[in-house]
Amino acid sequence: MKDTDPVLRALAHPLRLRMLTLMWPGPMSAAELARELDVSHALASQHLRRLDGVGLVELAEERTHRGGKERRYRTVHGSPLSDQRDANPLLAETLAHALRERAPRRAPDSEGVTADGELWVDPATWHDIRTRLAALTDELHAAARPAHTPGTAPIGITLMAFPLQERPAGAGAGAGTGAGTGAAAAAAAAAAAAEADPTTDS
Repeated sequence: MKDTDPVLRALAHPLRLRMLTLMWPGPMSAAELARELDVSHALASQHLRRLDGVGLVELAEERTHRGGKERRYRTVHGSPLSDQRDANPLLAETLAHALRERAPRRAPDSEGVTADGELWVDPATWHDIRTRLAALTDELHAAARPAHTPGTAPIGITLMAFPLQERPAGAGAGAGTGAGTGAAAAAAAAAAAAEADPTTDS
């Protein structure tokens, strides 16, 4: 990934994606992230520096803690995942990893939404649905509170929805795609998650 965009390289890691989610509703320090993610302070600091280096997080406050200085960061609000339009395979693998980790933690008997499709729709319909999907994810993020806030429950969501290139005539499902007309496709999965979510990804 030497020639890959630095922001994409920072995003293409499951642990860093979780850190961005945790810092979305409010600032956290490397120590706080390490405790929540069940990783070492050094590893949390390393990933936090990577996110800070590409502008995905910003310093929110610096405070005295146990006789030392504690720097707390927050996620820069925006849509960096959706902005990465030319790197779907790399992000898809990262999101698939996150989904594989979350799915077994789905709360028993919980209601959720699971969908998959490769669907042909007209451009106006796709534009409308894409806009509404973006609005729904924005709404969910806006409602997010810091981890373990009383009265809240953890929710997992993994979503990619995008137009496809048409497969060449005679190509099977496993064949590569060629340049063709745009076909709207959506693949989405959302599942309730459990309280703890340990990971040791480096």
